[in-house]
Amino acid sequence: MPVLDRTDLELLTALAEDPRTTVVKLADRLRLSRNTIQARMARLEQTGVFESYERSFSTEVLGFPLQAFISIGVRQTELPRIIAELSRVPEIVQAHGLSGSIDLLARVACRDARHLFDTDARILSIEGVERTETSLAMGEVIPFRVAGLIGLARREA
Repeated sequence: MPVLDRTDLELLTALAEDPRTTVVKLADRLRLSRNTIQARMARLEQTGVFESYERSFSTEVLGFPLQAFISIGVRQTELPRIIAELSRVPEIVQAHGLSGSIDLLARVACRDARHLFDTDARILSIEGVERTETSLAMGEVIPFRVAGLIGLARREA
């Protein structure tokens, strides 16, 4: 992991507050040259600080308003193959490997309850998947965020 200095953290704060801001605006805000900002952005990108440039879209607007989390228990020896098969299920928008009694947690987006039922059945049909448990998402109460962590890191730097 790269070591982030105060300027890196100020740059990340500005990006967290306005992800669509321009390099020129970042340079003005941080009182640095445009070339310095571009060089820092390139270094942060190369070291893996930025996870994705993919835009987030509302699954509801795309026609998939039902969100659920599916806990998946698997045979551990087959985990890499199972993950590869799960990655081909388009309704799975995110998945995490977990410790404890649940092996994987998949976030899915579906059109309706029947579509969710079919998606769960497709996951269960993957060789090595032993069980699933589905929980409906009633609403996002705290969206994914990192601004607070950037603030902590800035105070500690």
